[in-house]
Amino acid sequence: MSTYAGSWTLDPDRTSITFHTKAMWVLPVKGTFRALEGAGEVGADGSLSGTLVIDAASIDTGNKKRDDHLRNADFLEVTAHPAITFTATGAVATPAGKVEVTGELTVHGRTKPLTLLAEVSATGDSATVSTEVEIDRSLWGLTWAQMGAGLKNRAVVTAHFHRP
Repeated sequence: MSTYAGSWTLDPDRTSITFHTKAMWVLPVKGTFRALEGAGEVGADGSLSGTLVIDAASIDTGNKKRDDHLRNADFLEVTAHPAITFTATGAVATPAGKVEVTGELTVHGRTKPLTLLAEVSATGDSATVSTEVEIDRSLWGLTWAQMGAGLKNRAVVTAHFHRP
């Protein structure tokens, strides 16, 4: 990890955040969020800290009525909680060549620990961090589940960073 030592800044335009869930118990629903900002610092000893800030109101499933519902108080309540934030507090390289990133995820005003298994690739002054994680939204108080809405969501993040 020391080859990544230094400061890194997120490129929101090249970063993708998608999620997958189920509606009515069986219907797949896919959506996206837009990254607002982010940064990271990797120490020469491999220590890591950083943030990824997501625009909660940017949720887009391709269905305006559903998206408006996801933005209201039943789900994200974006007027009171406009951002979803992951704060990385540490990382450890795994024998399989991936990186286990520990941190906290703040959604809907609640912060909970979250560990991600990520792939990191870097060339020169750019780096890509990719991860896929299952999130039980009820842990963040998002328990609305009428009509078979799934409580478990799979998030896929591909974040692009560059050295400032």
